[in-house]
Amino acid sequence: MKRLYVSVDIEGICGIADWTETRIDDAQGAYFRREMTLEAAALCRAACDAGVDDIVVKDAHDSGRSIDPSLLPEQASLIRAWTRDPYSMMAGLDESFIGACYLGYHSEAGSDGNPLAHTLNTNSQRIQVNGLPASELLLNAYTASSFGVPSLVLSGDSALCESALTIAPNLRTVAVFEGIGAATRSVHPARAQRAIADAVSDALAADPTDMIVALPDRFDVSIEFVSTRHAMARRASFYPGATRDGACGVLFAATRWIDVLAFLQFVL
Repeated sequence: MKRLYVSVDIEGICGIADWTETRIDDAQGAYFRREMTLEAAALCRAACDAGVDDIVVKDAHDSGRSIDPSLLPEQASLIRAWTRDPYSMMAGLDESFIGACYLGYHSEAGSDGNPLAHTLNTNSQRIQVNGLPASELLLNAYTASSFGVPSLVLSGDSALCESALTIAPNLRTVAVFEGIGAATRSVHPARAQRAIADAVSDALAADPTDMIVALPDRFDVSIEFVSTRHAMARRASFYPGATRDGACGVLFAATRWIDVLAFLQFVL
């Protein structure tokens, strides 16, 4: 059986531009929840056409309850809400999957490639792993690699798609919009959905071993909290193995990726 994992966020969905549009209780947000669903459904249908038998979709935005399951193909199951384990946006992933896909992803905290740029939440100004800016894509691609699972497809803002190729040169990327200050310039949603479908078809026809992101032997993590939340740095410094780094920063090192994920879960 061929199994595919799909993690779906909303701040990199075609057309989105404002935080209110990400909210489950916002009227305009209903449109973007539907577009989030349609982009996931387009990828799932193309994967099924390429011979995938089982697809696990993780609704990885906010409450984890944005995707309409009725619009997904029957081969897809949906993980809603949060499992409360360190795998977070990749909950349910294991070694049995032939690949992982990342839809609706966005640029990292401290960057200007997306007006909604952040990493995991809005508590941090900057997160780095081994000196690299840590987007959710980097974190989740490392999680996939820790299970030996290739990273196949990424959709989101153009800045993230460009930077992602530095760690995953064979990743199929689909830039659905460009961030311009507090604005976005997007392609047509139908075009975005077709491009996502084409990307997964192409990825599934390629050699998956070329798409496993290299996992470092050691992880040096730094977090700089936003200045108004500087007390979080003090709290985080009490996590076992963590050290304070100035008024707003904390450092942590590990040789196992799961230890990094646990650190991020508890300090952010």
